[in-house]
Amino acid sequence: MRQNLFARINNCSLLKTFGVLFGVLFCTSSISVAAPVTVVSWGGSYGKAQDAALFKDASKNSGIEINRESGASMTKTCLQVESKNVTWDLVVTGSGGAANAAAKGCLEKIDYNVVDVSDFFPNLYTDYCVGSDVFATVMSWNTEKYGEPGSPSAPKSWADFWDVKKFPGTRAYRANNVDGALEPALMADGVPPEKVYEVLSTEEGIKRAVNKIRELKPHISVFWKSGAMQAQLMKDAEVDMTTGWNGRFDNAKKDGAKVGYTFNQALLDYDCFAIPKGAPNKDMAMKFLAEVSKPEYQANLPFHITYGPTNKKAYELTTAPKKLIEALPSHPKNVPLMLPVSLDFYAKHRTKALELYMEMLSE
Repeated sequence: MRQNLFARINNCSLLKTFGVLFGVLFCTSSISVAAPVTVVSWGGSYGKAQDAALFKDASKNSGIEINRESGASMTKTCLQVESKNVTWDLVVTGSGGAANAAAKGCLEKIDYNVVDVSDFFPNLYTDYCVGSDVFATVMSWNTEKYGEPGSPSAPKSWADFWDVKKFPGTRAYRANNVDGALEPALMADGVPPEKVYEVLSTEEGIKRAVNKIRELKPHISVFWKSGAMQAQLMKDAEVDMTTGWNGRFDNAKKDGAKVGYTFNQALLDYDCFAIPKGAPNKDMAMKFLAEVSKPEYQANLPFHITYGPTNKKAYELTTAPKKLIEALPSHPKNVPLMLPVSLDFYAKHRTKALELYMEMLSE
């Protein structure tokens, strides 16, 4: 799966005739009076990065007005769909969350006659979501306490994250979502990365992962609820180690946090855009999705957060320096170190896994 997923990584326009120009102006006027497309993402440095690299310019260049909100959640999306009170048009989500929501019938199918993914890397889009960026779920640590990445004293695996004797100190872990929570526990318990999803395909395997987290729970001083919280924990040196997303930690480091991480045994994943079933502005949301998926926007993303583009042409357009490109999770030197997330697992087993995980957290 790893090779299949990432190994291949190596409108109204201005026209000159008066008659057509009149038509274009009419079209632009129509767009301007249309209801804004409600685009929902997350907060913190990730939301700011998307605004700066994607949303603002895509809205300006397409003429499609957007209403930006934070607090994206596939659980909330499905609740809106089930209550027939859908107010969101385009929602940012993790790939696993999208797979599970699609299986529940909460998402519209993507119209690939409108959205062009011909230049996307394979498997970075599905019938129900279009990849927006490639990221990694990593373990991070306080470098003043454990050393810089690659140093002899630094942690190197999930087994080290669980080893509170060799690496004494406080931990933080995910609170309100099972995505990316179970796989590290199994690797810490000795399951080879390539066997993780085979083990998780059974309820016994899910319970094994949950029990491993239960074992660490006395040393988990904080359960984080957002990417912004991950970054703040490391900025404030509130915990010594935490799980989280690589780009959040890179931005925290820019802000002075003493934080490092490793791609070894990290989870290789992607965020994507999804349209809720019954979105009030579905057609316009599809057009905005087509615009924001273009490589010229994605090429700007690494300047704001170290997540890789899903449109391969973005790599040809970006002016990012070599050092920055090599820091992206999608760079060929980093990909082999990681475990690609299985969308099949999240589509089939996420509901049960979340139930067992939340039971453990409430104990």
